[in-house]
Amino acid sequence: MACARVPLDEQQVTELGPLGKERTLPALHPDRKEERCFVPYKPPPEDGSPAKVEEFLEHARFIAEDLEWLLALPHDKFWCQVVFDESLLQCLDSYLELAPRGLDLCTLPLSPAVADVQRTVHKAVFLTFLRMATHKESKEHFITPAVFGEIIYNNFVFDIPKILDLCVLFGKGNSQLLHKMIENIFTQQPAYYSDLEETVPTVLQVFDTILEKCGLQCEGATAMEPMKLNAQKQPTAMSMNLEELVDIVLYLCDSTTTIHTFLDIFPSACSSFHSHGFLSRLPPFYEATVPDLEKAIRKRNFDDKSLQEDLWKRMSHSCRKMVETTHLLLHHTCLQPILEGRENMQTFAEELLQYFTSFLPEKRFLVDFDEQFPISDDISLLQQALPVIDETRTSYLLQGVESAWDATGGRRPQTEGASSSSADQGAAAAAAAGSDGFGSPEVKESRGERLVGAEAKMAAPQKGDNFFPYRTVTWHQNVLGFQGAVCPVSGPELESLLSCIRDLLPDLGEGFLLACLQEYGYNSELVINNILEDRLAPSLDKLDRTMPRPVKEDLPDVLNNRSNVFDDDEFDVFRRDQVDMSRVWKGRRKGESAREMLNDKQHIAEQRARYQTYETVVDEVAVEPGASGGAGADTYDLDDYDDEYDDTYDMNQIGANDLDGDSLLSRRPFTVPQVLRKGTKAEEEEQEDDEDKDVSQNPVNRDQFVQDPALLRERAEAKRAAMQQRKGFRPERPSNVVGRPKGQGQTTETFLDRRKKEANKSRVSNHNRRSMADRKRNKGMIPS
Repeated sequence: MACARVPLDEQQVTELGPLGKERTLPALHPDRKEERCFVPYKPPPEDGSPAKVEEFLEHARFIAEDLEWLLALPHDKFWCQVVFDESLLQCLDSYLELAPRGLDLCTLPLSPAVADVQRTVHKAVFLTFLRMATHKESKEHFITPAVFGEIIYNNFVFDIPKILDLCVLFGKGNSQLLHKMIENIFTQQPAYYSDLEETVPTVLQVFDTILEKCGLQCEGATAMEPMKLNAQKQPTAMSMNLEELVDIVLYLCDSTTTIHTFLDIFPSACSSFHSHGFLSRLPPFYEATVPDLEKAIRKRNFDDKSLQEDLWKRMSHSCRKMVETTHLLLHHTCLQPILEGRENMQTFAEELLQYFTSFLPEKRFLVDFDEQFPISDDISLLQQALPVIDETRTSYLLQGVESAWDATGGRRPQTEGASSSSADQGAAAAAAAGSDGFGSPEVKESRGERLVGAEAKMAAPQKGDNFFPYRTVTWHQNVLGFQGAVCPVSGPELESLLSCIRDLLPDLGEGFLLACLQEYGYNSELVINNILEDRLAPSLDKLDRTMPRPVKEDLPDVLNNRSNVFDDDEFDVFRRDQVDMSRVWKGRRKGESAREMLNDKQHIAEQRARYQTYETVVDEVAVEPGASGGAGADTYDLDDYDDEYDDTYDMNQIGANDLDGDSLLSRRPFTVPQVLRKGTKAEEEEQEDDEDKDVSQNPVNRDQFVQDPALLRERAEAKRAAMQQRKGFRPERPSNVVGRPKGQGQTTETFLDRRKKEANKSRVSNHNRRSMADRKRNKGMIPS
């Protein structure tokens, strides 16, 4: 072995070859790999038969022994096995793919022996991945970081799907170690960030796949692809096969759990999900899918009630993870920069408020999100950090949240801090169950333990016990009883609830029963129990128990109260008995012929009156001598008019736009018209010479109608040089094809210029003359 503190990728080792001769090899070489076959992983059997259990135990012990042998190898031998042994990577990949997740263990009949072996394999796989993600084990055993990044990336030791599976399998109780592992992987090999950017659209495609399988379509800007007009209608959650429904729920649960766990362990990935509009896609998907799937789970007939209960647990778990994922993205991309006091805090605050505003149309999602993470707390925190936030906008958001609670028919929890307490309880329970998740086959419901009898019906909905506040009934009442309604029921369902209660309590009025149903969320069992035990709400005790049902008022005639653009016009057939049918036709109206249109001179008659006002033209007006020019005006005598007056300069408005005083003469001397000048030609020439001298002596006052072309060329050249310098333009070197005199040798530049001239001579006039001459010579046109 080479000297210490040399990276493994640079070490050389000397060992005996196959023929017994010593040879020197790199520390990472395929010949140094140990011949060992790692068997792929198989999950525990679902039926629990003794033969399959024995087979699983033997298979799992082989994997555990092989991984323990691998972990005991020295640093160089370990990496030779990782890089060059394909069976090892196949074994690890099979475990990541087939290992049961946390919610899967509750359906498996795990015996103590199976649980112990599974826990051993689980731990060995995690330690193997942990060592493979470490490039420096000690001061003597390490790999160059750049080389380490290339090894794990080029040999597919880690990729984005593997990292996602690692988070969901080992995240519980090992989040800090996983965070260091993933952070080291992304730090030493930044190419994983680009792989993550390419993976996010695939994750978004999961939502579109579920919507398509459920016969739904996400409309608007959030849809990835437009719906085809000729596409066949997919079966809905109520009409599809039971196996397909189970697969969709399992797929949704696994996807949402994986995404949330990955973002929770590695928050740096939130920016990638945020940049692809993940927050804009998740709420509409939640609003479209969750009610449809929950309704199918409740309403469909299941032969196995345990399967129905398991689907409901997974559906509730998926809803919780989607809400927590949304909060994670909002926290790390919007709230965290504000709390850290980064630059452009106003921009992050505006983005957060914009997302809250986009949640308002999604009533169901908004209520579930506000129940778990109150929006009022985030807005209060935002107002403390930025007091300049518009109060009108924040009040509008809070009112939208209140209206969402009213629209869903739920009760907003009044207790504060229950969320954190329930979260602490959940964390403590998880810690007690064990970090690996294989302690107990039972999975506790996230909404608390189930009560029986009157206690279950009277238990107040707590924030931690019931994730969705308007689902205040237990699992047996919601799913197995089919009596409790999640939201306001339809007409036939309401009649069924009333008849069910009146069969037991016929002396009560329907009006009183309707008030009770509305008060207790349309849960008939809870209403009957509270009436029998005399535990009605104070508002219901004040009502008359024989109160009849309100009489429905007859709806007015729609035609009499309608509002239409054709009201009271000539085509209103509802108020007129006769309509001019000559003005009504079907299809395109037959137009007039071209001859009839040209012969129609009606437009000429319409314009004749307009042009008649211009017909009267008076050339001369006879005015008697001494007559006034007009009433109220100064009189003038037409005999004084001289028609020979020279009006040459009357068009120039002399003095109209001039300054007061003699400023005009100071700016420009008065010039006598040439016609009115008196003097010899010599005097005139002398005056002109004097004026030219004055103008040459005062070039500033000279009227420059045309600028100096040399000055214009100089400005254009300066502007062109500035632009070329700004764009980084480099002028071409001047060509030199003449070169030095013959016998003194030529430079390389001269040879290059001559070659360039010879190659590009066809671009100018007489191009292709050499090729055409060769062509003529080849055809015999020119004697050679």
